[in-house]
Amino acid sequence: MIPFLHLGPLTIPTFGLMVATGMLVAAYVLQADFNRRRGQLQKYASSKNARQELANDEGFLTIGIAGLAGLVGARLYHVLESPRELLADPSVLISRFGFAWFGGFLGGFLALAILARRFRIPLLEFLDLCSPAAAVGYAIGRIGCLLSGDGDYGMPTTLPWGMSFPNGVVPTIERVHPTPLYEFFIWLLIGAYLWHMGTKALRGPKAKGEIFCNYLILTGVARFLIEFIRINPRSFFGLSNAQAASLVSILAGAVLLWRIKNQFQAPKKGASHRGTYR
Repeated sequence: MIPFLHLGPLTIPTFGLMVATGMLVAAYVLQADFNRRRGQLQKYASSKNARQELANDEGFLTIGIAGLAGLVGARLYHVLESPRELLADPSVLISRFGFAWFGGFLGGFLALAILARRFRIPLLEFLDLCSPAAAVGYAIGRIGCLLSGDGDYGMPTTLPWGMSFPNGVVPTIERVHPTPLYEFFIWLLIGAYLWHMGTKALRGPKAKGEIFCNYLILTGVARFLIEFIRINPRSFFGLSNAQAASLVSILAGAVLLWRIKNQFQAPKKGASHRGTYR
């Protein structure tokens, strides 16, 4: 693998390069979603200034802020998983390696909640808008893990597509599951499915938050299953920290989806009853 690119005096970590690429592509995806939903979103802009904000490159602003918040959250979560290492060497906080998916989600979520308020868009609808871009950005970022060989790979395997990482940041000469590649393809599929859900929402009314709930459930299930072939240490009932976080994601998505579906269908049922007994 290629942990670093050397361009004259410059040394560029491939992980950071792919994270930046993922954020850029996610920004384009989000901007495209903003553009196709602009007619729906303008109704929330109650002032001239708010309408002007929604006429700019809000996708790039959103990904820039949420992406940086996600990186900070991912790093903090990873470090706090091993507090003894942090106490022994506080400099690990600024290491270029070691980022936790769930911490990135929490950091990004907090930033998106603040941005939704700034854009005056209901939070669940804003999260629906951002979900396909988040999936695509994560997928591309995982290629950085593959190129750097940072230990995110899986267990040894004899499958023909197994890979070794002799020059990785965490080297191995054994052929192992290239789990970052698995995640790349799975998250791209999830992103495409969520985008399709957004297309259907443009054609007719859909419960606000449904796309985001599917993001929580699908990415949670995918990460939970992939962890079975990863080399991460186990902690909770034989599960890794990432699997425990994935279960929280799945449960939160399922409960929220059930609630918003019920709230969305209740007015329809009321209208049908009024029509029956008119």
